[in-house]
Amino acid sequence: MSLEIDGSVLEGGGQILRIALALSALCKIPVRIVKIRANRPKTGLAAQHLKGLEILRDICNAKVRGAELGSTEVEFIPQQISGGKYQADTKTAGSVCLLLQISLPVILFSDGEVILELKGGTNCEMAPQIDEITEVFRPNLEKFGATFDFDLVKRGYFPKGGGHCLIKCQPVKFLKPVDMLSFGNYSKIYGWSFVAGTIPFNVAHDMANAAKAKFSNLPISPKIDVYKEEPAVARDNCSGIILCTETTTGCFIGSGKIGSRKEASKVTGEKAALEMLYTTSIGSCVDKHVQDQLIIFMALAKGKSKIRSTPLTLHSKTAIYICEQLTKAKFNVIEEGNTCIIECEGIGCGVSIANMKHRQPIAHANIQQQNILILIIRADTFV
Repeated sequence: MSLEIDGSVLEGGGQILRIALALSALCKIPVRIVKIRANRPKTGLAAQHLKGLEILRDICNAKVRGAELGSTEVEFIPQQISGGKYQADTKTAGSVCLLLQISLPVILFSDGEVILELKGGTNCEMAPQIDEITEVFRPNLEKFGATFDFDLVKRGYFPKGGGHCLIKCQPVKFLKPVDMLSFGNYSKIYGWSFVAGTIPFNVAHDMANAAKAKFSNLPISPKIDVYKEEPAVARDNCSGIILCTETTTGCFIGSGKIGSRKEASKVTGEKAALEMLYTTSIGSCVDKHVQDQLIIFMALAKGKSKIRSTPLTLHSKTAIYICEQLTKAKFNVIEEGNTCIIECEGIGCGVSIANMKHRQPIAHANIQQQNILILIIRADTFV
């Protein structure tokens, strides 16, 4: 019997699908997800969600029902997590980063090396830019004792996509808990702004200069490069900026923005800088975009993790909610000044656990609708 998960709770979008399916594969708990993306203008599986489901199906040899575009209900029955090479192509600008989000927690506990060949959008709105994944998320993941190799073959932009990247990942025995409570001091601030296609080069300069101006009162000067993508690497029009801060305690914090015809390039650069300045000024050890991506790894780690962060986003509340329903991980969120401390006693997932035969859902996951409502209220009180 599959555990039913309501895809309309909290964030009510693709986040529920990605985390629930990844944990289903790792914990060997069959799930049935209903009301998929109920809080979105266009409900059901979009191309990137379907391709994420399909690549995860292949990785763990799962039996799947409802895997089609627009489907609002999916049943997923996982089997063995196997090493090997797997491919996914959204054939749109659907984000390759979101394909990685659904598969990475699972392939870390495969029975051998995994190579992912992902095609789609690499630098798009409504998803992390691939540069933020490699330069900010990956260093944070490495604190848990895991990493991945990355090779960018081609960039893909909205609306055509066409990006192409390769990810190589070795399995880990288990994930280490992290203690990320001290921001320390600024070590360096760096980044880059780019243009591609027919967008004038001065747009990249405008974004970079506007961002630098916002950092003028800091004790260190940022280094922001500007460049134009070669046609062989990026065929379509796009512009954007990515910023990174490293601190003396090893924090990696990022921000990024994609350019828009509706917004002056100077404003785009300023917004990226102001987002970064907010995160660093309150002493947060991670930015709001990495925050929700680390929740599942905290739940899987062997021991108690602590992360000082910006106030919880709705994506993070959703991630915590799903992790607590499908695992025995326990989260505690403490407000402290303008930050919050996210604590989690992880389950200590390992390769042997991830490749066990099917397990029954844990007792508290077999819940009735009224209990779901109670848990939603509790999640909403985190901030």
